[in-house]
Amino acid sequence: MSDSEQIRMLLSHNFDIKSGVVTPLTRGEFVEVFQAGLKDYPDCNCRLISHPHWSVEIKFPQGKFTPQQIGEVCAKAMHQKRQDRQTGDRDLPEILILGGIKLSPATSELPETLQPGEWGVDVVETQSRDTFLEAIAWETVTAQKAPGSIFKVELKTNP
Repeated sequence: MSDSEQIRMLLSHNFDIKSGVVTPLTRGEFVEVFQAGLKDYPDCNCRLISHPHWSVEIKFPQGKFTPQQIGEVCAKAMHQKRQDRQTGDRDLPEILILGGIKLSPATSELPETLQPGEWGVDVVETQSRDTFLEAIAWETVTAQKAPGSIFKVELKTNP
């Protein structure tokens, strides 16, 4: 892959919030979060996709950004969306961006399925980062992964 080639990243939304704390986003609102967050990055393309698990496709130039950097932009964009929608004194959710490169064969023949060499990213909104990461056994799952094949961005949204 040359520096001018595009890296493809697919995003899903993991909404781990009790009812009433914040409202879930529709697929359309979810993609709008990242379109707004990436508007100052003309080399990045973001669009809604039609897939049962993945909602958003982001493409960016390999030589300009790392997946971790795009994950950081995504975390800030999600935080901004929640800040803009906040009413009252409720705590905003904590945001996790959990990414991994697909190394195994595709699991579906759907045209927008994650392919080997592409990044699958779970955008997580949770009330407790620690509880969520423990529930999915993040440390165990990622312990054997090769360096550079995963990333995690954490954004605590409240002081």
